[in-house]
Amino acid sequence: MTVDKQDLRERIWDALEAQNQARFPFPPHGRIPNFKGCDEAAERITETEEWQAATTIKANPDSPQKPLRRAALEAGKTVYMAVPRLRDEKPFLELDPARIDDIDRAVTIAGSSELGVQVAPEDVPAIDLVVSGSVAVTPSGDRVGKGEGYSDMEFAVLRELGLVSDDTPVVTTVHDLQVVDEDVPVGEHDVPMDIIATPTETYRPDPRPKPTGLDWDLLDAERLDEIPVLARIQENCTQ
Repeated sequence: MTVDKQDLRERIWDALEAQNQARFPFPPHGRIPNFKGCDEAAERITETEEWQAATTIKANPDSPQKPLRRAALEAGKTVYMAVPRLRDEKPFLELDPARIDDIDRAVTIAGSSELGVQVAPEDVPAIDLVVSGSVAVTPSGDRVGKGEGYSDMEFAVLRELGLVSDDTPVVTTVHDLQVVDEDVPVGEHDVPMDIIATPTETYRPDPRPKPTGLDWDLLDAERLDEIPVLARIQENCTQ
């Protein structure tokens, strides 16, 4: 039986809270939840060949992936983060370790906006690895986010621009409680995970095709107005 995504989110948030496995910010509900053991999960990712080979990383801004953003900058990797809701003409923040003298500050949400440099899509290089935040994942690589769809949209934007491909590894770190062996509904716009790390396990799902770009049928006029880069991509597609 296919599980309802929102019901699954609520169960995960409740379990992390009830079993005292959530970390600040509280409550875990309504967000990509921070969890005890996020540092150990991040270390598992940094031990992979894919991570070590990457020099440019696209990362989410959420708390549980902060150790990965820190590890990237400390290793000399350039990190790109999306501006919240992709709302600006320059929708990406570039964190170049060569220009940052306070890594601890740079890996926070507030610090990244202060120390990062906003760049236009054409100034973003090819991305070697993508870090995603998750509320739940399956061992086969299906991911459930917090429900707003921006993570998948950011990947789709990068795909439209030729900056990611089927071969770009997409990784996530989660608590063991967030790994569920259930039938999660997924669409063509959902990005499958290539590596899932928990504090105790590393999963490598079988590779699957990734979204080939934006699904324009899912984007209404309001969202197109809110996100300038979508209008630019749409204009280029019609020329």
